[in-house]
Amino acid sequence: MAKWQIPAKGGNMEADNGIYYQNMTNREVEERLKKNDVILIPVGSTENHGPNSPYGEDTYLDTRLCEQVAKATGCTVAQPIWYGSHPYHHLGMPGTIMIPEETLADYLCYVFAGFWNTGFRKMIVVNGHGQDYVIPLAIHKFGKKFQVPGIVLYVHFWNCAKEQLDVKENGGPYNTPFIHADEVEQSWSLALFPEFCKQEYAVKTKPSPMLPPGHINNSAERGVGPIKWYNAYGSVGMECICTPEGVIGDPTQADAEKAREGVERTLNYLEKLVNDILEKYPAGKLPPIEKVTQRKREDIEAVIKGPTKGGRHIYTLTY
Repeated sequence: MAKWQIPAKGGNMEADNGIYYQNMTNREVEERLKKNDVILIPVGSTENHGPNSPYGEDTYLDTRLCEQVAKATGCTVAQPIWYGSHPYHHLGMPGTIMIPEETLADYLCYVFAGFWNTGFRKMIVVNGHGQDYVIPLAIHKFGKKFQVPGIVLYVHFWNCAKEQLDVKENGGPYNTPFIHADEVEQSWSLALFPEFCKQEYAVKTKPSPMLPPGHINNSAERGVGPIKWYNAYGSVGMECICTPEGVIGDPTQADAEKAREGVERTLNYLEKLVNDILEKYPAGKLPPIEKVTQRKREDIEAVIKGPTKGGRHIYTLTY
């Protein structure tokens, strides 16, 4: 019997099964923290993915992965961030809800602070949407602003699959390279939330690059060229002009089985990451204060103790 459930099943966001933080009481959270103080934070988006896939695709990809990892490791999942940042070429695309980069980075910084103050001081941000230039900014804002011991890591989950995002000639299962809402992304969607996919409505489109090949890497960073796709302006046409269908590529070729090994690799990695963190820093243990901050030790010890256990809350340091 396979370890991971593919196709995945949902129904956890409103279930009393100990997966989602927002569904737990403070008593339940207190007990969880004694055993496992890692929290997964899915950062998704609401974005047009064409006539065959839901607007919440980027979020469901995150949550369906995180839910299985929580079941395997005993960690907790935060309810997702539903609205994300988008690159310039997404501007104006109907159905895509765009949050400015600075707004999202500040928002996430304070999400991290809130979970740290609660006791979840080991956080893993899980994202597969094109906002790689925002999440690291949020992490460094948190680190610079609060300067408390803890762990905040960002996993762009597509990178876990490695060559399992490639085309066949490069050792992967796909006929076409990964771009957006295409053969690759739709195959993963069919593997993780098939109930929301309407494959009979899938349409094929062509990408609209505006530079010669060999410079800009693709969405999965498995192509050629040293320039990451988000480190460019003027490299592709606007979606609402060039691909108003909401698709860039060919989702008609999507198949859940093509995604299976890539999804399994991603789940295996996320499980290992949670377990490795807890092996190095068991529940309640943090990186040494003297190595991560030059704030006064007594102030840091007070916020580690917390506001209800004789210490202070994190916002006494700054807000």
